[in-house]
Amino acid sequence: MNDALELEIKNLLIEALNLEDLSPEQIDPEAALFVEGLGLDSIDALELGLALQKRYGVAMSADSEQTRRHFRSIRALAEFVAGSRKQ
Repeated sequence: MNDALELEIKNLLIEALNLEDLSPEQIDPEAALFVEGLGLDSIDALELGLALQKRYGVAMSADSEQTRRHFRSIRALAEFVAGSRKQ
């Protein structure tokens, strides 16, 4: 997997959501982003989605099952971004 892209997305997450007390190394790329895991909420998802859109030019619909799968973990987001870049 693209470790550099995962690290970029971890840094983007920390920056976009003002999680200064968290370092990229503390975020497991396989951990859930919502509820358990990092415990993000729907507002965080919106902010992260906007940050991803600005940084990588990816578009996601707000309430689709596919978007929920992409937001499952850092690794899932990295796979989505990498796949979007190839198109």
